[in-house]
Amino acid sequence: MEYEAVVAIVERGKANDVVKKAVEAGANGATIAFGRGSGEHVLSFFRSLQIEPAKEIIVVIAPRERVDGIFEVIVEAARIREKGKGIAFCLPIARIAGIGGDGG
Repeated sequence: MEYEAVVAIVERGKANDVVKKAVEAGANGATIAFGRGSGEHVLSFFRSLQIEPAKEIIVVIAPRERVDGIFEVIVEAARIREKGKGIAFCLPIARIAGIGGDGG
């Protein structure tokens, strides 16, 4: 079986809800990690405004035939099509072990 990884970087506090929707769409689960963005820029006249650079990183590994549906649900649940809400992408997996109990 061929697998892909769906990776989404979302606003802090959103990952649990996004993962719930991904599971409803066919994901068996996900890994959530915390990260910090470096791309935020504050205009000089907003110096007192604090931008929270903390992010949550979601990784879902799924069979290739389920990836399109899972990806679309994640994009919608995290509102990624709105500017500044995050990013999502898919990566092919060349080798994998530990899924399905068969060592690959």
